[in-house]
Amino acid sequence: MEDYVLNDHNKEEFPPAHTAEHLLNQTMIRLFGCERSYNAHIERKKSKMSFYIDHKPTRQEEKEIERQMNALIEDDLPVTFEYVTQDSLPEGISLDRLPSDASETIRLVRIGDYDVCPCIGKHVRSTSQIGRFEMLGTNWDEHNRSFRVRFKIV
Repeated sequence: MEDYVLNDHNKEEFPPAHTAEHLLNQTMIRLFGCERSYNAHIERKKSKMSFYIDHKPTRQEEKEIERQMNALIEDDLPVTFEYVTQDSLPEGISLDRLPSDASETIRLVRIGDYDVCPCIGKHVRSTSQIGRFEMLGTNWDEHNRSFRVRFKIV
């Protein structure tokens, strides 16, 4: 298949950390029933993602995030791409975060049966190529009910 430029993309991701971003989004959704991160800065050296959740996670819940992330990485899930039109999206896929001028054709990124979302970034071919997920720390903002996870990929 030829490479098509569907939408302009203004950043060069570090594929292991960017793929881990997808895993962490889905892990938080499954553990806390929240939405995908509302703020993410994904970098080679360290990354941070923020989520609106209903309570401050316990130390055990924080350890469970890290445990699940490393289990998913070890599971060596395949990372695949699928091209669909905006009007034929699979159920549960939201276009809320796409730019208003997004192309009619959307690239979905699938990580095994664990996560699927629209994305034009660079990814590893399978989760075992990510490395190890290391949580560096967290912050809880009680007023905004916001939980920030700081992590690096080793």
